[in-house]
Amino acid sequence: MLLSIKPQYAKMIIEGTKKYEFRTRKCREDIKKIIFYATAPKSQVVGEAEIEDVLVGPPNEIWKKTKHGSGIPASFFREYYKNREIAVAYKLKNVKAYNEPKSLKDYGIEHVPQSFIYLKQP
Repeated sequence: MLLSIKPQYAKMIIEGTKKYEFRTRKCREDIKKIIFYATAPKSQVVGEAEIEDVLVGPPNEIWKKTKHGSGIPASFFREYYKNREIAVAYKLKNVKAYNEPKSLKDYGIEHVPQSFIYLKQP
């Protein structure tokens, strides 16, 4: 799965200070890896990580489990999940930064995905 992410969060994931990626929707069960597309101004595919675990539940419970590796303040988390009953947190492992960032065209993608896009297996 290729995921659009703000550049500052991609950087934090690569540096190891952000160990979870939060979303409002859960992806398919068979996804094992996330490829990170850092949005503007970077606009490049900058790295990847394996999915160690997927946590799904009420936002308050997910925050309790992830706050120490979230990379975001509680206020941002609360606002992101405002009026939502379910939060999704992807626990990341084996994070790899690309020495040479890639373009979306390298993956056969023409347009920036709003949230994420499934990639075909090589």
